Amino acid sequence: MAKVLVITANPKTAEQSYSLSVTKAFLETYRQENPQDEIIELDLYQADIPYIDPDVFSGWGKLQQGTAFHELSADEQFKVKAIDQLTDQFVAADKYVLVTPMWNFSVPPKMKAYIDTICIAGKTFRYTPEGPVGLLTGKRAVHIQARGGVYSEGPAKELEFGDRYIRTILNFVGVSDVESIIVEGMNQMPDQAEEIKAKAMKRAEEVARNFAGSQVTL
Repeated sequence: MAKVLVITANPKTAEQSYSLSVTKAFLETYRQENPQDEIIELDLYQADIPYIDPDVFSGWGKLQQGTAFHELSADEQFKVKAIDQLTDQFVAADKYVLVTPMWNFSVPPKMKAYIDTICIAGKTFRYTPEGPVGLLTGKRAVHIQARGGVYSEGPAKELEFGDRYIRTILNFVGVSDVESIIVEGMNQMPDQAEEIKAKAMKRAEEVARNFAGSQVTL
């Protein structure tokens, strides 16, 4: 049985969001194919994701100097513990599904804040004389992204930093097998929006079948 961590960063409902609608189709197919797998859904807009701020740096610094955890301030304890729990949850998963809309050419700030909590030296990557090395090898991921315009081709391709960023981060922590499901152009071509959505959902179902059938290598 595999553990699948689904991380969504969209304040809208599935009825209002293309990325969440496609994710719903993906998960329905995945559950049909692999009902025994555990699927954990983490909605970043419903979770308290701490930012890396002065409390976090202060707490980490004190712990490195030998201060006991219970001697940290209440804010330091809360934020450091939350980051540890989020990192441990990410490490414990076998497969990942990350879901984002494109906002201003990148990802929502909640996703960036979350990524800051999982890129932790010694847990998801380590430093070596040759540079950083990811520790989460043998795992797979899917990134589902919705874009109002078309950014997969033409001059606008250079403006797409969201999917590239997610793939770069996953590669950085050792997850090299990453597939993207992109639904784009709905605002640019509103008369084709439903057709675009339908095609993306069909692709999501196909990817889900493959994702469900894959075995992670530990």
